[in-house]
Amino acid sequence: MAGHSKWANIRHRKGAQDAKRGKIFTKLIKEITVAVKGGGVDVESNPRLRLALQNARGQNMPKDTIERAIKKASGEGAENYVEATFEGYGPDGVAVFVECATDNNTRTVSNVRSYFNKYNGSLGKDGCLQFVFERKGIFLLHSEGIEEDDFTLEMIDAGAEDVEFNGEHINISSAMEDFGSIQKKLHEMNIEPIEAGLQRVPTTMKETNEKNFETLMKLIDVLEEDDDVQKVYHNLEYDEALMGGE
Repeated sequence: MAGHSKWANIRHRKGAQDAKRGKIFTKLIKEITVAVKGGGVDVESNPRLRLALQNARGQNMPKDTIERAIKKASGEGAENYVEATFEGYGPDGVAVFVECATDNNTRTVSNVRSYFNKYNGSLGKDGCLQFVFERKGIFLLHSEGIEEDDFTLEMIDAGAEDVEFNGEHINISSAMEDFGSIQKKLHEMNIEPIEAGLQRVPTTMKETNEKNFETLMKLIDVLEEDDDVQKVYHNLEYDEALMGGE
């Protein structure tokens, strides 16, 4: 089922990222920098910064690291990042959408293209995946201490489309326009998400064989390792057998 695969996919990638905490902090600091550059240091008037700080806290980034990132971003000589996206296909036509923030777009384009070429993929034209992914509000929470029925009703009232309890985590999805109302409700309930944001959720999933599955995982990993890459989305059908039963 696509919904199951979607959440299993998110959990798998989340687990892979947790093993690279230094990389996560680097990407979070870059997001803080972009947010400050675009809207200033006032959290109340800068929703993007508010979200970036929330995600930083959700990943247990030290408070002094967060404060240094804000101070550096607001000062003279701070890095200027340009946001860029890349759309392409991996083996078996699996869709891969890449979001970047870079201070050297030429370098980023060259690197991303080389990764696709190396792992049997190809970059497509901007907009080629517009019908493969849709923007959704996505929240990942700890489930400890939360009563499932009452919480689910609260989230549905706030605009959630889907609320799933998966062991120690809760996954919430919403239409893009309802993201803010759910964020506000969680704040009122004094619940700090592990991660929240607008993500690109696949509308259809794609299956592949074991060989191509491994190749695509290598493509995703090398993309996520690149300092210019912030997020990678794909529509590969998650297969526990191919992942060794993770």
